[in-house]
Amino acid sequence: MHSTVQGHVVMNLVVSNELSFRIVVDLAYDPADPYAIRLTFHLPGDAPVTWVFARELLLDGISSPTGEGDVHIHPVGEELSEVGVMLRSPEGDAVLRAPSPPLIAFLAGTDRLVPMGEERTGRDLDAQLALILSPGSR
Repeated sequence: MHSTVQGHVVMNLVVSNELSFRIVVDLAYDPADPYAIRLTFHLPGDAPVTWVFARELLLDGISSPTGEGDVHIHPVGEELSEVGVMLRSPEGDAVLRAPSPPLIAFLAGTDRLVPMGEERTGRDLDAQLALILSPGSR
């Protein structure tokens, strides 16, 4: 049985201090790629855009600033109720804000499927067990 974790969150695409747009973002986690999460942004009038990055980056960014390169995540405010996400690409930067609770719930679902820190172990053990139990292995 192959399960995934799916979720949705409404984020604010920040254009300036005075202007932002609400956009729907799909969250996806597949244990076949256990270190990664996918965020798919649905922008009005454009094809969906998917960003893939480490789920640990999102987890760490909820409570403290983290990230190098193209993805930076940080808490907003002292109560950790909101998360800021900066995505950098050759076409430009996107600054987004999202409520923390749906992101935390999504990450909890990924952790139930593949516990953090056991990404390699679980898959390797399953593969080894299947190899040992296969009829031609004796």
